[in-house]
Amino acid sequence: MGLPSDEAVLIQKGKGPGEPYVITVNCPDKTGLGCDICRIILDFGLYICKGDISTDGIWCYVVLWVSPDSRQPSVRWANLKERLLSVCPSCSVSFFLDQPSPRTTISPTYLLKFCSLDRKGLLHDVNQVLCELELTIQRVKVTTTPDGRVLDLFFITDNLDLLHTKERQQETCKQLQAILGESCVCCELQLAGSQYDNLQSRSSISPAVAEELFRCELSDKEIRTQALSADVTKLKKSSVNVDNSLSPAHTLLQINCVDHKGFLYDILRTLKDFGIQIAYGRFSPVTNGHRELDLFVRQKDGKKIVDPEKQDSLCSRLKVEMLHPLRVIITNRGPDTELLVANPVELSGKGRPRVFYDVTYALKTLGICIFSAEIGRHSTVDREWEVYRFLLDENCRFQLSNMVVRNQIVDKVRRTLMGW
Repeated sequence: MGLPSDEAVLIQKGKGPGEPYVITVNCPDKTGLGCDICRIILDFGLYICKGDISTDGIWCYVVLWVSPDSRQPSVRWANLKERLLSVCPSCSVSFFLDQPSPRTTISPTYLLKFCSLDRKGLLHDVNQVLCELELTIQRVKVTTTPDGRVLDLFFITDNLDLLHTKERQQETCKQLQAILGESCVCCELQLAGSQYDNLQSRSSISPAVAEELFRCELSDKEIRTQALSADVTKLKKSSVNVDNSLSPAHTLLQINCVDHKGFLYDILRTLKDFGIQIAYGRFSPVTNGHRELDLFVRQKDGKKIVDPEKQDSLCSRLKVEMLHPLRVIITNRGPDTELLVANPVELSGKGRPRVFYDVTYALKTLGICIFSAEIGRHSTVDREWEVYRFLLDENCRFQLSNMVVRNQIVDKVRRTLMGW
């Protein structure tokens, strides 16, 4: 009775070649469960084609149709099921008595340290191995030495909670050594000690850069950059409507937006942070590059959202998350060129998955080497951000001081992150 049964999560293969897989979750409900499910699906490199969510406030039923990312070599479906089961509330006596369930233990952080000769795409290749092994990067410190070697410090947690075993550690080092080849000088894995706590310091960003990176509104240039194909007006057609007339107990949110990777996660993450509960939701397939999402919701106290100020606040945040979920800029850091990418952190403290993976993939595709990289946190007035900072190697085919080139890099990184 203490854990959800295997029947709580079912994963079915599509009926024909190329047909999406169907993920069904049937378990006790909790605020933010849909967000947690979508985050795991995004972490496995899966794209949600369409979906349905329904709940009576006690039990929920979620059906999602998903397809693997074309860059994803394979999906460990059994592991995905275990991860989804881990976020399903317990079917225990404490649940039915409305008592808090015991807290899950926090996975320990391990330090993965390796040194190798530098080459284009090295950081992404390492990142891909870590993703395939279901190791989550919490912090990273990457530096290039004058003699052309790379010293990487990855602070990671294991989604399988097996990194304390010798077999899991050996498997991790073996796969990394295989991808690094003869250029690998050393590869070590150990439990991270307190002496590395100072590496978790906040990102030091100048006020001018912070203002550009974290501003809420998109400039006309950014809207044109983010537009799909030649249709510049699609982003401006995005909308969020609130309707309290169709249901006596729930508020209807009608959301229309340009499709992007993680769209459903961005919406549900916002609702989770606002403490909004979903009673029913339908996530339609893409139509002319747009997504439509109808959600019947209520506040944590069980009431409709009738306060105009609360409606405006929620709608404004949803629009920002639809149009501008990830921030990408290039700036100067002394004599160097720095790429900064920021994404909002959930109130639970979790950042968006696979950002580091997508950025390094985009830079590898462009043939740009990364001189150094780090992940930090930055707080603004209303939220916390995860900030990825990359010093770009000037020795590439691009003239990084050229504004046209910089815009091309930003465009490529943003499109990769958005799945365009």
